[in-house]
Amino acid sequence: MQFQQLRYFVAVADERHFTRAAADLGMAQPTLSKQIHSLERDIGAPLFDRTRGTVTLTPAGAALLPIARRILADVETARREVQELVGLRRGRVRLGATPSLSTSLVARVLPRFRADHPGIDLHVEESGSQDLVRHLTEGNLDLALVILPPHGIDPALRAEPIIREDLVVASASPLPVPAGGMAIADLRDRPLVMFRRGYDLRDATLAACHAAGFEPAFAVEGGEMDAVLSFVAAGLGVAVVPSMVLAGHPGLHSAPLAPPGIQRTVAIAERRESTPTHAAAALRHTILGYLED
Repeated sequence: MQFQQLRYFVAVADERHFTRAAADLGMAQPTLSKQIHSLERDIGAPLFDRTRGTVTLTPAGAALLPIARRILADVETARREVQELVGLRRGRVRLGATPSLSTSLVARVLPRFRADHPGIDLHVEESGSQDLVRHLTEGNLDLALVILPPHGIDPALRAEPIIREDLVVASASPLPVPAGGMAIADLRDRPLVMFRRGYDLRDATLAACHAAGFEPAFAVEGGEMDAVLSFVAAGLGVAVVPSMVLAGHPGLHSAPLAPPGIQRTVAIAERRESTPTHAAAALRHTILGYLED
C-alpha cells in the first residue's frame, strides 16, 4: 500500500466517479483505475462497486475511508510542521468554531493572533459542535471550539473546558421578568425561534423544556445564529441563546433564566494522538491568554 494510492482512493470516494477524480488529480483515468486495482489487491478486498455506471463504496471501502483521511491529514500536518521549522513556507492553522463562538470569542481573538503572527494562514470553519467534532477526528481541523455534550466528547479527542456560561432568553422587546429570573415553564406559551437540527443550543433548549413538562411551540426553525437573531429582532418569537452573542445586537433584549436555568460549557478540543503544529499551539495560547485577560 502506497501513500499516493490512498490519495487516489479518497479522490474517487469523494467524486464517486473515476473520470472526474482523474481530472482532479491531473492523471489519466486508466492510470487511476490501475492504481486503485493495485490498492485493492494489497488490501485483499474490492473498495468500490462499479455497476451500471455508478461508483459506490463497498463495506471495505467505507471502513478504509476515514483511516485514509486521517493518514493523509497526518502527512499534511507533518509536511507543514517541517516547513514551519525550516522556514520554507508560512504556517497554517485550521480552527473550527460554532456560529455563536465565531461571532463572539473568535472574532475578538483573531485580530490579536493576526497581529502577533502575521505569517500564519488562518482557516476558520463555522459549524455545529457535532460536525466540528467529526471534522476534527478526521484530521480536517487543528483545533475546535465546541460545546461539551452531557455524555462527554469523542474519546479520540482531548477537550479543555474554557468557558461556562448561562443561556438567556433573547427578545425584540423587554419581557416581564420576576426577581429570580424567568422560569423555563414561562416559555410554554411563547413561540420560539429555533435553531436547526444538530445544533447544540436546540438540543439544550428542548431538553430543558421537556424536563419542565412541555413541548415548546416553534414560530420558525432551521436557522443558524445570525438568522435566529434576525428572526427574533423581527418579532417572530424569542430564542434561548448565549449571553455573549447579544453584545453585538443592542436592539435585542436579554432575560435571565431562573436557577437552575440552562448552562453550557465551551471547550477547546484537539486530536488526542497528534502533536499540534506550532501554528495551532500559538493559536491555542492566544485563545487562553485572551480569556485570562
